[in-house]
Amino acid sequence: MCNKDNGCIFCKIAEKEIKTSIEYEDESIIAFNDKNPEAPVHVLIIPREHIRSVNDLTASDMKLLGKMAIAAKEIAKKKKVFDSGYRLIINCGKDAGQLIGHLHMHLLGGRQFGWPPG
Repeated sequence: MCNKDNGCIFCKIAEKEIKTSIEYEDESIIAFNDKNPEAPVHVLIIPREHIRSVNDLTASDMKLLGKMAIAAKEIAKKKKVFDSGYRLIINCGKDAGQLIGHLHMHLLGGRQFGWPPG
């Protein structure tokens, strides 16, 4: 269930009430460029359904997470970071850096990343 009526910006993007640069979409997910990029390529991949975080996932969401990962791979090809490498991140909760209460995956690429992150 979408939570746009409660002010979820990602739900509003998924419903196209807020315009953004869409990189990928299908019936269950949408991906768009991050407004405040942390790398030359920074795409957010979200489910259209409002799921607050990883903590709210159930066994029935396994296919959705797989679709998000496959979409990330296709976006990485489109953005020309597939061969050089890219990072996928899902933050869960305030201390991990989740700023929006809607499950989202970051695809970062176009530069070298250090380890450990953060």
